[in-house]
Amino acid sequence: MNRTRLVVFLFLGISLFSFTPIAFAQSADELQAQIDANNNQLDAIKADIAAYQKQLDALGEKKSTLQSTISSLTISQKQLASQIQLTQSQIASVNLQIRQLTNSIGDKETSISSDQDAIAKAVRVVATSEETPLITSLISSNSLGEAWRLADEMTQFNQALGDNINHLRVARTQLASNRDAVTKAKADLVVLQNDLSLQKKSVDIQKTAQQKLLADTKNQESTYQKIVANKKAEEAAFEATVFELESRLQYAFDPSHIPPVGKGILRWPLSVISITQQFGKTSSSQRLYVSGTHNGVDFRAFIGTPVRAALSGAVVAVNYGAVQNCQYGKWVLIKHPNGLATLYAHLSDISVQKGSAVVTGQVIGFSGDTGYATGPHLHLSLYLAEAISFKQYQCKSGAVVNIPVAPPAAYLDPLAYL
Repeated sequence: MNRTRLVVFLFLGISLFSFTPIAFAQSADELQAQIDANNNQLDAIKADIAAYQKQLDALGEKKSTLQSTISSLTISQKQLASQIQLTQSQIASVNLQIRQLTNSIGDKETSISSDQDAIAKAVRVVATSEETPLITSLISSNSLGEAWRLADEMTQFNQALGDNINHLRVARTQLASNRDAVTKAKADLVVLQNDLSLQKKSVDIQKTAQQKLLADTKNQESTYQKIVANKKAEEAAFEATVFELESRLQYAFDPSHIPPVGKGILRWPLSVISITQQFGKTSSSQRLYVSGTHNGVDFRAFIGTPVRAALSGAVVAVNYGAVQNCQYGKWVLIKHPNGLATLYAHLSDISVQKGSAVVTGQVIGFSGDTGYATGPHLHLSLYLAEAISFKQYQCKSGAVVNIPVAPPAAYLDPLAYL
């Protein structure tokens, strides 16, 4: 019996201390080398993207000309190409991480299986060989030394069995952690793949915008400046009409119908924030607008930049901008459950339909320069939702479109809620 215990103890000891995962050792080293190389590539691509952004920022400060507009579109397309390459490399990195974690899971499963087999065999040996109780063996021992040896073997056996059980518990915990990591990596992969689709869509929008610009201007600066002048005239006419309409509207503002002013109630509609015109009365608004005040916030956003919902809600109106250079161009109006409403204007493309539900952060369209915008940007207006009404507006071309209007008191500063 004591010999059996010793054999079982040695068996358990070998199982516990000599197990080394080697099934994926070679591929694990190769995977890590690929991950390291990919990370170096990511850093280089990020540097390219930052360099393009500096060029775009510099162009944004210059006077709007046909050449600067075309240059901006060209550089922006290059930046998008780098962003696509970056996302593809990030997808490759996540795939490598998933493979690495999957290999680790395989190691842990092998370790768990080995420990379970060792414990099961030990229990079976004990069950079949424990015919004489330990106390009987001790009493019948030929000497006190032999008795102590039997007791020590049993203690070591119990210790080895306990260690193997603990090792099994640790392996299971690590296995669960690795499986969670794989699940997260796969979720990250889905996000990156969605980002890749958006970036490819942005490239298509920019190419279309560039082709249209060249077709409309026939590469003539004078023609481009004429288009800009027409947009400015349309903007002045639109501002005058809206100011007149809204001045007639009467509304008793009740602050209890909306959340109190506070940061973080809305999320930023763009990934990169650069404010070019603030809300309300500013030196620029008094110079640019008939009313002397700006009814929203303008953000610099190059054509094709994804625009996201500032808050969950329902799309109550969409204008696909069929009339060139007229009013807000392509726009989306969303009403939110908290009594607020947001308008996203001058879009190049729209991704939602009237009546659809959207969630915070969902892409609802892409920025552009449609309507009277003389340069690509996103205009965001914030309203008290219940005060919005729709009026018909006749564009300079003679076309008639619906526009959202509200009493002056129903316009809110988006920056107070972002």
